[in-house]
Amino acid sequence: MLETLLIVIVAGAGWLVYDALRVREEAIRIAREACERQGLQFLDYTVESARTRLARDAHGRAQLRRTYRFEFSVNGHDRHAGSVVMLGAHPESLQLEPPGVV
Repeated sequence: MLETLLIVIVAGAGWLVYDALRVREEAIRIAREACERQGLQFLDYTVESARTRLARDAHGRAQLRRTYRFEFSVNGHDRHAGSVVMLGAHPESLQLEPPGVV
């Protein structure tokens, strides 16, 4: 019985790690494409996990809402903040700090 419980716990933890990496890669793709569409430079080709919490989707199911931060540049000499909010594996919102805002 203990071995079965341990296997279930390890498998669940493995699934959470895999899911987090998959959603993070999707957030990177969304942020990069948003920057490209607006003629901005996506800096460091990475996102930083800022917040994770439970939320309900449109169908009432519990999902993880993950907020990722990233940086972009207008001219290559400045840095501005942006964020992508993912609900489950789907984008919920994207924000780009307006240039000139400190």
